Amino acid sequence: MRYRFNIVITLLLILALKSNAQTGAAGMAATCMRIWKDSLSMHPGNAVRWTYDQGVILEGFNALWQRTGKQEYFDYIKKSMDHFIQEDGSIRTYKLKDYNIDNVKNGRAILVLYKATKDPKYKKAADLLREQLKGQPRTHAGGFWHKQRYPWQMWLDGLYMGEPFYAEYAAMTGETDDFKDITRQFVLMEEHARDPKTGLLYHAWDESKEQRWANKVTGQSPHFWGRAMGWYAMALVDAMEQYPKGHPGKDSLKAILGRLAVAVQKFQDPKTGCWYQVLDKANGKGNYVEASASCMFVYALAKGMRLGYLPASYKKVVNKGYDGILKQFIRKNPEGDITLGGTVSVAGLGGEPYRDGSYEYYLSEKVIDNDPKGVGSYILAANEVEMMRKK
Repeated sequence: MRYRFNIVITLLLILALKSNAQTGAAGMAATCMRIWKDSLSMHPGNAVRWTYDQGVILEGFNALWQRTGKQEYFDYIKKSMDHFIQEDGSIRTYKLKDYNIDNVKNGRAILVLYKATKDPKYKKAADLLREQLKGQPRTHAGGFWHKQRYPWQMWLDGLYMGEPFYAEYAAMTGETDDFKDITRQFVLMEEHARDPKTGLLYHAWDESKEQRWANKVTGQSPHFWGRAMGWYAMALVDAMEQYPKGHPGKDSLKAILGRLAVAVQKFQDPKTGCWYQVLDKANGKGNYVEASASCMFVYALAKGMRLGYLPASYKKVVNKGYDGILKQFIRKNPEGDITLGGTVSVAGLGGEPYRDGSYEYYLSEKVIDNDPKGVGSYILAANEVEMMRKK
């Protein structure tokens, strides 16, 4: 009788472990390798182009490779980047003169490959992206414009697109003076975007105050977009990791992260454990909990704790958030991998047609399955939580 009981318990444990594997970081990575076998293509039939979306996914693959050592994850990064990186270090479809900070994001994956292979083509490609940052237009105080065609604007998104690469490149090349500039980007963004009442950061700031979406007194955009704050939170922990020991800028970033974490905890939905598309409007008509922002906050808080930047008290927030993500957004596929639902496809400001940053605008964009920004953030979040829970 005891023998049968032990068999039943063993089988239940195996099923539980299998279920965890299907819903964790490895399960999401398996989905990526199945649906994006080569380079990322969001619109089948259209030419594949250099896009930050792919860089978010490859951040997740690098985290998995670093933790597990499985060659398939490194090979996926290499195959994805080799679609673009030429032998002379040029990058297919990339245009430096656009001065679009989104286009710097994939530089992190390039640095992974250069460090592992020492192939000079990757160093040349990284140098090219660093060259863009040298010429990137800036605000009067030295903050990077988000894009050349978006003059005088700093967006929260841009901190994630540029600063982790900038910091890792500086650490690799020994250009430690650059960390003063990197610190300045985070400080300026918080200084101009943070709302002292809630602790949340507005999506963007227009120094010129000329945009229709900009407050004519402060230059701030009207609302707190979840993923924008998620980008900023991830940028903080990823850039901070690269700082030289004892650098004073790291203390500045740690303080910013501490203030941000307080606000993130405050606006976590008590029912689902997730975070809303418009963070402070939980009861707003049409508002919804959104997957990518929820994953980004879980990742940033978990990594912040692991690296000693945040107190262990945030473990409760992380666990509640991750369990909520599994319940709200993860579905198992017949193929044995998983789908992440609930990710808003995009949200921006200005442009054509004009995006006014209104509450109604943020709720008008499509919510889709397996958006790469959500998928990559989920792999990062799941990987961190899996490490945390194994301790």
